[in-house]
Amino acid sequence: MKVAIVGASGAVGQEFLRVLDERNFPIDELLLFGSQRSAGRKYTFRGKEIEVKLLQHNDDFQGVDIAFTSAGGGTSKEFAETITKHGAVMIDNSSAFRMDEDVPLVVPECNAEDALNRPRGIIANPNCTTIMMVVALQALENLSHIKRVHVASYQAASGAGAAAMAELYEQYRQVLAGEKPTVEKFAYQLAFNVIPQIDVFCDNGYTKEEMKMYNETKKIMHTDCEVSAMCVRVPSLRCHSESVWAETERPVSVEEFQEAVRQGKGLQLEDCPKDKKYPMPLFHEGCDDVFVGRVRKDLANPNGITFWLVSDQIKKGAALNAVQIAEYLISVGNIK
Repeated sequence: MKVAIVGASGAVGQEFLRVLDERNFPIDELLLFGSQRSAGRKYTFRGKEIEVKLLQHNDDFQGVDIAFTSAGGGTSKEFAETITKHGAVMIDNSSAFRMDEDVPLVVPECNAEDALNRPRGIIANPNCTTIMMVVALQALENLSHIKRVHVASYQAASGAGAAAMAELYEQYRQVLAGEKPTVEKFAYQLAFNVIPQIDVFCDNGYTKEEMKMYNETKKIMHTDCEVSAMCVRVPSLRCHSESVWAETERPVSVEEFQEAVRQGKGLQLEDCPKDKKYPMPLFHEGCDDVFVGRVRKDLANPNGITFWLVSDQIKKGAALNAVQIAEYLISVGNIK
């Protein structure tokens, strides 16, 4: 198996290296690609030092079976044909192709089979906030069809990249030292603050991040479920959290949903209010699963149930989901 990582020096690229190693992903040869800025850097993988190559329009992807790409939408669009022309499966972590009809948008716990139909050789990895939500929603959908969802997200600095995480650290240091904080990666200072904007605003008043949750959920789950989201940046480091209110066709009890979570793929139930047990970003960095807690009936809707989610944005929200797609393709013999 010949594997490539495009954007190897970024936060997600580095997470790819960790996830591939810890899951013992079958790799005979690993290629790393990056921009002019990162080309020439060296990273150690399974005891072997690998140098980052400059991403170019050439035949470097000849013989590559799977290419994990996380270098931004512009790069993905520009290099998609170069990456796939020799038969590589491109699993793309950007937003470039997510809503294209001929590109499957896949969360393995929900719609792994969609990955088998990829006319352009591209599979899109969904937005991190959508991934963690639909993993939990799938467990609920298996009990009763979901008609609508309201969700508020509390998104970590990692969603804006490694430099944003570094900026959050630096802002805390600066504020505590009485200095003026550096603000470059966010619209405002994030330390000691929350920012009710992620991505740019659309004409309807929602941000692009919020519309991603609306559109991507429908495509992944093949559903007519309506989704209304409010996405907020919070000063946690790399775990996103979400409050979800879901309305189903029939009433679903707390106990039913809790059991569905226990039995669900990629989920862990952490829900014991009397012991103050519920998921928190502080404790789930580096974890694979989506953690579910605060399950309760919606007092405003007899068919409603509400719950709280936490998941590692860089891991399940990006690198791990992509690797799980590749693992599925290998398991069904769908890699050339």
